[in-house]
Amino acid sequence: MCYNKTHDEITTYNFRKERGIKTYMNIINKIAGKTLYGIARLISIVLDTIIALVETMVMIISSIARGFVVLIGMGGCLFLLLFAGPLGVALLLNPTVLLTIAFFIIAPILGTKFISYLKYIRYVTTEYLFDRASYLIDGKSYQFETFDEYKKKYKRMQDEKRRKRQEENRARQERKWEERFRQWNTHQNSQRSNWGYGSEQAYVNPTNEFKTKYEKSCNLLEVGYSEDQYQIKLAYRKKAKRYHPDINKSPDATEKFQQVNEAYEFLSDGNIERYKSIV
Repeated sequence: MCYNKTHDEITTYNFRKERGIKTYMNIINKIAGKTLYGIARLISIVLDTIIALVETMVMIISSIARGFVVLIGMGGCLFLLLFAGPLGVALLLNPTVLLTIAFFIIAPILGTKFISYLKYIRYVTTEYLFDRASYLIDGKSYQFETFDEYKKKYKRMQDEKRRKRQEENRARQERKWEERFRQWNTHQNSQRSNWGYGSEQAYVNPTNEFKTKYEKSCNLLEVGYSEDQYQIKLAYRKKAKRYHPDINKSPDATEKFQQVNEAYEFLSDGNIERYKSIV
């Protein structure tokens, strides 16, 4: 009888000890999780503040640069005479002037890239920390096991945003040309019904401009003028991969990448059918 009682007491003691240890570990985990959550929030706030400041600076610098370009445009010949003379040469050779011009050209470009990088760091770092904090506080499973997988998720998200934006631009391009052809056809019908005394508003036949833009876009993607959407998409992916700024480090890669995107956006299903109907 004594043996059974001692055994029960030992079992109860071990159970309480294990429960106490588990409770203690849960408290430690929750404290660690809340600390980690606080760190993630702090990083997010700091990076958000830096991003907002850099965006404001880039916007101000870009506005000043655009204003200066407009001022030069308004000055026209006066500025040409000024810079062609001795004073202009002296100004252009002045290191301070050259550095100022370079700053207003380079700062918006580097600023935009820096903002993109900061957003990337903010998302990857905070998502990783928030996931670990949730695991410690509530026992929720991680989204991903490694830090690199969060990086890949961010890139997938950016690619999806870029794809949606591209589809919106394609639809906008298609609507734009539909409207131009509609206006031209309405104008032509009005001229015929009124025996040449239609609206005084000038309308230009958009056919030649459309054909030129279509053929130029095809040439840029290196596809034939009669290719379908599937072939155009294959050519676009090949070109986009070649000139993607993350892969191609040449100075004109970003410009080429933008031109390739614009060409693909123009070559929508509607514009392909329109070209075939014209030729």
